Amino acid sequence: MHYGEIKNYDIANGIGVRVSLFVSGCTNHCEHCFQPETWDFTHGEPFTEKTQEELLQLMKPDYIHGFTLLGGEPFEPENQRGILPFLQKLKQEFPEKTVWAYTGFVLEDLMTEGTHPHCEITETILSLIDVLIDGRFVEAKKDLSLQFRGSSNQRIIDLKKTLAEGRVILWEDPSKASEGTKI
Repeated sequence: MHYGEIKNYDIANGIGVRVSLFVSGCTNHCEHCFQPETWDFTHGEPFTEKTQEELLQLMKPDYIHGFTLLGGEPFEPENQRGILPFLQKLKQEFPEKTVWAYTGFVLEDLMTEGTHPHCEITETILSLIDVLIDGRFVEAKKDLSLQFRGSSNQRIIDLKKTLAEGRVILWEDPSKASEGTKI
């Protein structure tokens, strides 16, 4: 697996200050993709043990809320196989920090055997992710007012609740939670 970029103070791709990894390789080829260079599976640098250790070091400060996985396409089968050992280490070392992931595939395809993105480890990877933003970017549905996504067809899924309940549960921003009616 290769990666195109690491952001160590990312505030655009999830709640709080995050460390983000942009993996390389994508077969979705969304029209007007903001990073078409990442479609190439060999774009950037190899994802090595040294890269993984660097990411774990970046995760250590208390002000880092979590890790975000983007692309390219993290759920290309070859990328899943490359990222799984790292996600397992990350969750073991930092169980209190959240993992967010972006994918152009929809969750239903990720979970269905026989689809392109589903492979022998997809369910394991999904179990390590807290929030999943799914769906291709669609230019005709572009909406700059949306939080953490580019087009209105994309969903922000609370993956832990979804997997526990067996149905899609959309994520709710805790900072925008209702305080209830004041008496």
